Formats: sequence, structure tokens, C-alpha cells
Amino acid sequence: MLRETYTKELRHLQDEILRMGSEVEENLLKAVEALIKRDLVLSEKLVQADKWFNQRRIDIGTEAFGIIATQQPMASDMRLLAASLEIAGELERIHDYVKGIGNISLMIGATAVPDPLTTHMPEMAEKARYMLHRALDAFTERNARLAYETIKGDDAVDKLYNKTYRAVMTHMAANPDAFELAQRLEWAAHNLERAADRVTNICEWVIYLATGEYRQGKDLLKSFEKK
Repeated sequence: MLRETYTKELRHLQDEILRMGSEVEENLLKAVEALIKRDLVLSEKLVQADKWFNQRRIDIGTEAFGIIATQQPMASDMRLLAASLEIAGELERIHDYVKGIGNISLMIGATAVPDPLTTHMPEMAEKARYMLHRALDAFTERNARLAYETIKGDDAVDKLYNKTYRAVMTHMAANPDAFELAQRLEWAAHNLERAADRVTNICEWVIYLATGEYRQGKDLLKSFEKK
């Protein structure tokens, strides 16, 4: 009976991570939609929703520490608990970027945004969302290879951000009066780029969960490319 309770607690913790991640996925797309369509009501809802994500991170942490305190988990389960704590933190930070885009939208107000400055943002948001979805699949499956392959998607997001940055700089040069608006849109694009970086962090923790080894950068590259 005690073992059955322990298993249920671990499964519930994982389910809460997936639930949180699914909400973050959805809100990444909504944030960009609200920014481009100038939907200030939706932007405000996303800003306010961040309180839920902050609380979820706390609740997941409390649940994980409760399991540690009462169940004396085995080494492999300790990896799950450690990874869950870190992944919950990364999900909360990704939603901070969602909130940031919402706040940028509210700062801009009713002003229309120039199409060239937001052209790549929907694709950036979708790529970051897809990366997160795959990272959560890798978490569920304890799939280190999938996590590693997901990390590669960050390059595509970076390239789209660079295109947006160049468009912003060009727009600023041609329209000095629009400096503040262009700068805020660049901030929004940067938030999407940072969201993808946070997904990379999640993947590194999934690899730790699956293999027992935490690796970054060149060490991570070498460990997978030689296989």
C-alpha cells in the first residue's frame, strides 16, 4: 500500500508538470496573437495568468519536498524529483516571458504595430511552443535522444530573432519617431528567443533524468554526436 501511494504521488507530480507545460505552450501563442492583433483584453489576461504559474511552481516544489520527506525515494526517483523542481522553475520563467509580451502589448496600447517588425514572431512562437511540446514528451518518455534533438530547434528560433532584430534596426533608421515602438517590439521578439533558451534548459534536465548525467554545451554535443 505504501509503495502504491508513493507511485501515485510521483505520477501526480509528473502530471502537474505536464499540465503546467501545456498551459505555457498555449499562452506562448496567445501572447503573440494578442500583440499583433492589438487585443489588449487578452494581453491583460495573460499578464494576470502569470500569478497561477508562480503558484504552480511553489506547489510543485512543496509536493516534491513532501515526497522526499515522507517516502525516502530511490536514486532514480530522486533524479525525477530534482528534474521536476528545475523544470517547473523553467516553465515559470518561460511564462514570465509570456507576461513580458503581454505587458509590452499593454504599453503600446491601441497603436498599430508595423507588419515588418512582427512578421517572424508567430513562427518564433510556434517553434518555441513545438520545442516545449517535444521537451515534455521527452520528459514523459525519459527520452534523452529526443531531448537532445529538441535542443537543435533553438538555432531556428535564433535565426528568426536575428531577422526581426535587423528589421527593427532598419525601421528605426528610417523612422526615428518610432524608436520606442520598434524597441518594444524587439523586446517582445527577444522574449520569444529567451523562451526557446529555457526549453533548452528543460531538455538538459530531461537528459539528466534519463541518463544520470547533467551536461551542457560542448560536453552535451560530444556525448550524443559520437553515438
